[in-house]
Amino acid sequence: MDYDDKVVNRMKRIEGQVRGLIKMMDEGKDCRDVVTQMSAVRSALDKTAALVVSSNLERCIREEKANGESSEDVIQEAVNLLVKSR
Repeated sequence: MDYDDKVVNRMKRIEGQVRGLIKMMDEGKDCRDVVTQMSAVRSALDKTAALVVSSNLERCIREEKANGESSEDVIQEAVNLLVKSR
């Protein structure tokens, strides 16, 4: 699968957030601030995962229809991936 620049940029931003989080921990920042940043990272990862799944789902459904197949299994697999990620 090809990942577009938007997804790659999101992951780079998340990487920066994690680095900042590690720096906060090294500096002994307050646990509330650290946990707040952890929540932000988790949320960013969740949104990026949803974007990847939805983009992939759209492509897979188009391919299934082109081959005359049912897209029900592809949709169920995408839902399972999203549920599993939480």
